[in-house]
Amino acid sequence: MINFFKKPNEKVFNVFALSKDELLYKVFPRLFMEILKKYFRLEIEGLENIPKTGAVLIIPNHSGFLGIDALLLSYILQQNTKRIPRVLTHHLWFLTEKTALPAQKLGFIEANYENGVKLLKKNNLVVLFPEGEHGNFKPTSKKYQLQEFKRGFIRMSLATQAQIVPTIVLGAEETHINLKKLKFSKFLRGLVLPLPLNILPLPAKWKIVFLKPISLPFEANKINDSELCHELALEIQEDMQKSINKIVSRRGSGYF
Repeated sequence: MINFFKKPNEKVFNVFALSKDELLYKVFPRLFMEILKKYFRLEIEGLENIPKTGAVLIIPNHSGFLGIDALLLSYILQQNTKRIPRVLTHHLWFLTEKTALPAQKLGFIEANYENGVKLLKKNNLVVLFPEGEHGNFKPTSKKYQLQEFKRGFIRMSLATQAQIVPTIVLGAEETHINLKKLKFSKFLRGLVLPLPLNILPLPAKWKIVFLKPISLPFEANKINDSELCHELALEIQEDMQKSINKIVSRRGSGYF
């Protein structure tokens, strides 16, 4: 059969020749991300601040309880750096085989220190949310107020000499409204879940800003210095909060 619409030397993309896995985990996610980029009118700044080689830790603020920020950020990084980002995500994804398999195919890896160090020692680009679930599950009344950073990302950077790229994601706070953070301490100690107002994302305008990379001037043996790790994490958190405040004040409403 002759394709009269095909240009000379142009490859024909045959969607029917793809496997179910390729459709589910490659074609559909890319299409969905492109739709989201348009829907959120996404703006990106600071791509030049992402090192092109070597071990890199991308540390964004976390917001929007559905985790769209992780998916969209991963897609943007892959598009613009030509590197495959590894996203360290909540352990709830890996509780069952039914959720763990799609998570792994999407490039998600369970967030813990060992996994982070293993990936960085292989010179990967790793995305880690230092606020954890307390960031994206916090109530909207606390939007753009960073929650306490866990120190794991500092120890990972010290152990592997990975550069840290603080990253700001604006828009997810307005996309999903969270009424309250629910804590389950009696039967499920430590489990935190959101109480959402909406499931379908609101048309907020998104902006992702990659700040200048940080190289920690300390040797790997400092990973056991808890006071130093705490101070470094706090300093980076405070600097990110100042940048968030500055950008939010210029941005105005998240919907226009």
